[in-house]
Formats: sequence, structure tokens, C-alpha cells
Amino acid sequence: MASLLRCMPMNVAAPRGVNRGRSFRQDRTMFHVEDFMTERKDVEFEADGAVTLRGWLFLPDGPGPHPAITMAHGYAGVKEHGLEPFARAFADDGFVVMVHDHRTFGASDGEPRQDVDLRQQIADWRRAMSYLESRPEVDAPDRSVGQQLCRRARDRIGGDRPPAAHRGLPGADHQPWSPRCRPSADTSRACAAWHRTPWRASRSPSAGRAGPVPGRGSAHLAIVSSDPATPASYRSQEAIGFYRQPTHVGAWENKATVRPPRAARMYEPGIWITPVSLTPLLMVVALGDAITVTDLALAAYERALEPKRLQLIPGGHFAPYTSQFDQASGAARAWFRQHLV
Repeated sequence: MASLLRCMPMNVAAPRGVNRGRSFRQDRTMFHVEDFMTERKDVEFEADGAVTLRGWLFLPDGPGPHPAITMAHGYAGVKEHGLEPFARAFADDGFVVMVHDHRTFGASDGEPRQDVDLRQQIADWRRAMSYLESRPEVDAPDRSVGQQLCRRARDRIGGDRPPAAHRGLPGADHQPWSPRCRPSADTSRACAAWHRTPWRASRSPSAGRAGPVPGRGSAHLAIVSSDPATPASYRSQEAIGFYRQPTHVGAWENKATVRPPRAARMYEPGIWITPVSLTPLLMVVALGDAITVTDLALAAYERALEPKRLQLIPGGHFAPYTSQFDQASGAARAWFRQHLV
């Protein structure tokens, strides 16, 4: 789920290109927009490099200003991937919620398309926070920063400490995690393709990111696939069902650029768990999570200082969006009401 929330907009209106019925399904759970008295607006703001990021802003009923939450997905997800029910639930509790697409994904601009750059996403998230604070509906001192299925740490995003943080299914440390996940043959082939692609190192505020030479192609890997002949990041039916849930045309593509495994191993969000301390911290951890591995998330939680709370839920990585939505969202709503209202 999330920590340091950044939000997506929601409203009774469906996204362009989507059936404009008044309900939508997430796995086995049906959500009805009538259940949430919330207005959703399309918003956009400028990030580094004059790149426009876009998202949804959800506004609660009643006079403002209101405390705010900001949300976004982790790896290769877009705002249409299960964030709207969370955003509407938070807005129904009186929070302004903004959900945005990372650069190169979904409705946001940026090239090369479908490029996962964690450090750039963090820099962009700071811009999202600043934009949210500038909104007249927002009580700027009472904001929370969060990450959906996040692999980032709160302190890396905001200079100030938000009054509350909520981390859902957090990725902690890649170094102890990576030996358990030896690359499959198809991933190895994709990484070999990456090395055949002309990439250049570029020094930028995102610290050490690499990008393709302008005008040349990028190597890509499917995000999900059940076909053994197709190199893919995930093959489980859980992941396939989550990423391939119905979205409007053009909202999501089943591919992401391939970066060498060393780049992921160099990213260690777990080292920030202690600096986050003193900020009230909620972690929602799935007991059967094989993506952001359960025991490493629990070890990170043990390193955090009070005030903190751990919410364990059954199921795998995507359970908070499907079978365990009520439990996951309920824990987050109670946490925010306690620390932000």
C-alpha cells in the first residue's frame, strides 16, 4: 500500500474511454462510487526537465482546508491500478487525496516511455508534494506522504516530516533479497538485450540514472506474461490479474525498460527506516508476499522507532487491492484519522 501518501483524483466521472457505469470491480470486490461522497478532478503539474505529470485530485465534502494525502504506485503501475478505492475511502474521511502517474507512465509525459527510474520518481514526488501544498483546498502543515506498493522511503521524498506515514507492502533491502530471486533464463536474455542497447550515463538530480541515447531504441521487458517464451518481470496469476485489470485504452502498456540488476541492488530504501522514525508509521504487510518479501519488511519494521503500527494481512503482494481491501484500507483510515485529523 503506501507510506507518505501522494494521491490520485477520483470522482463520479469515469476516466475517458471507460464504461461510464457507476461501479467498478477489483478482483472479487465490487466498489460503487455512490459509496463515496467525493469529487474527482484531473490535475497536472510540471516536474524536472519541463516534464508534465498528471493525476487525479479527490476532494472531500465540506469546507476546507483539509489535510492531504499523496499516492502513487510502485513498479510499472499506473493510477488506474487499484488506487481509486483507497483514494475515495481517504477522501470520504475528509482528506484531499492526489494520485499521480510517474513520468513515462500512464497519463504523464516523459521519454523513453515505460522507463522505471526510482530516483527520478522520488524527485518528481517532491514536486507532487509542492503542488499539493499549493492547492487552496489543502491545509499544508497537515499533509501525509505515501507510496503505493512502494519501494521508496519517506525521508527520501520530503524534506519535512509529514505528520503521518503509511507504507503498504514496502520493499526494504535489495541486497539480502536479490540472492533469493536468481534471474530466470528469460530475464537473463532481456538483460543481455539491455547490454546491447546504447545507453549513456547522465549526471542529474536523480543521481546516477542512465538513459538511452536519443534517437536509439530501448530494450524492454514485459511486466507480466504467462508465456515462457516472453521475457517478463512477473509470471504469477496474481500479478497477471492485477496488472491486466480493465483500464481505459492507453492507460497502461505491458512493458518496461530493462536496466541491469546491479542498478536495483544499488538502491537500498531500507537504510531510511530509522530516519523516518518519530513520524507515526503504519506498515501493512502481506504474509504471503513473494515480491516485497515478508520477512524483510518485518525486519525493517523492527528497526523503526515508535510511534508505529504493524498491520498483517493474509494473501500475496496484491491482496490489499483485492480480497483484503477492507482490512488494509481500514487500518490506513484509522491511522490517518488518529494522526492527521
